[in-house]
Amino acid sequence: MFFEILLGVGAWQLLTRKKRPSFQWLRQKPKDRSAALGAAGEAKAQARLRETLIALCSADYHLFEGPIIIEHAPGTDFPSAEIDHLAVTPFGIFVFETKNWSGHISPSSAQGFLTRTDRDGSAQDRRSPLEQNRTKVAFFRSRLPTLWPVAGAGLLVSDDAHLSPALHSDLLSLGDLPHWLRARRDSFSGLPAIDVRKAATAIAPLLQTTRAAMDAHLARVSGNSYVADKER
Repeated sequence: MFFEILLGVGAWQLLTRKKRPSFQWLRQKPKDRSAALGAAGEAKAQARLRETLIALCSADYHLFEGPIIIEHAPGTDFPSAEIDHLAVTPFGIFVFETKNWSGHISPSSAQGFLTRTDRDGSAQDRRSPLEQNRTKVAFFRSRLPTLWPVAGAGLLVSDDAHLSPALHSDLLSLGDLPHWLRARRDSFSGLPAIDVRKAATAIAPLLQTTRAAMDAHLARVSGNSYVADKER
């Protein structure tokens, strides 16, 4: 009987060990977890963007694939910036900054920031995607023909993100994206359509899309804790 009990306990331990969920992600460093969440959010947004652009433009669009780095401030300590998504359509060129934040997202009293509030009520200010996008949008506006309008938006892609109605209309959930792009299309109505291929060809030389360019940018950002914190 004693040996039967031991065998039963052993079998139970093996069974429960197999069913025990893996919490490997919890053992990752916070920086690694943040990067993984960010990458997952960007992939989700890129897929939704492509789906929406196909619905609106059929094949007449260009969605650049990452990584995308621009040198927007040459000669400074931080000359480069990362772009999450860059789309060319017949009615405009669009720069999107993606955040995979959860919680309640609302305006902050601090200029250029948003407040993210967790379920437990703890709040944290984070730099607004629109603020991060500001110099990137300006970069393209300064280098492309004025007949090609450039606009930016922030995509808050987490299913657990709840956006305050008080947020700027350029801060979107993925569900808001089709309507936002339709509104841009409608506001462009009556103007000559952008030649998508021509525009994409003009934009390509402004971009650095190699892994080496991304690594160099990340090294510069991670070397400065203030900049890295603002880029979360």
